[in-house]
Amino acid sequence: MAPDDPLQLDNQLCFKLYAASRAVIRAYRPMLEQLHLTYPQYLAMLVLWEWQASPPAQPTVKALGERLLLDSGTLTPLLKRLEQLELLVRRRSPTDEREVHLALTDAGNALREQALSLKQRLLCERGMDLDALADLRERVGQLLERVSPQR
Repeated sequence: MAPDDPLQLDNQLCFKLYAASRAVIRAYRPMLEQLHLTYPQYLAMLVLWEWQASPPAQPTVKALGERLLLDSGTLTPLLKRLEQLELLVRRRSPTDEREVHLALTDAGNALREQALSLKQRLLCERGMDLDALADLRERVGQLLERVSPQR
């Protein structure tokens, strides 16, 4: 196969993104285990901590799913586990029982302090260039906007 073959695996951006995503998640795993979180649970907690500083109009499961690009079928077991860990509470809206509102518990808020160092630890351990990563994050964000279906 020629190195410029468009169907060669190493020429596929989708594969590089997929492999990089799996590698990053694998690198986070030991640190997240100390917090008793999986990577998807960590992402949900990041959004909930974000909402503490700047709450959305409706802090609902639906809003969380939109922010994480996940459907409710994926989120429900994840949120159930976070609730079992006593990191959040789910409450039905008094005005519309189809809406489930989310709120962090004191333990969920406290976990933020423990999680603050995760990204820095990962970057330091791997000797990553912060400027290059910021540029990469920006460029991948632009790619995501272009390939995501219109919302």
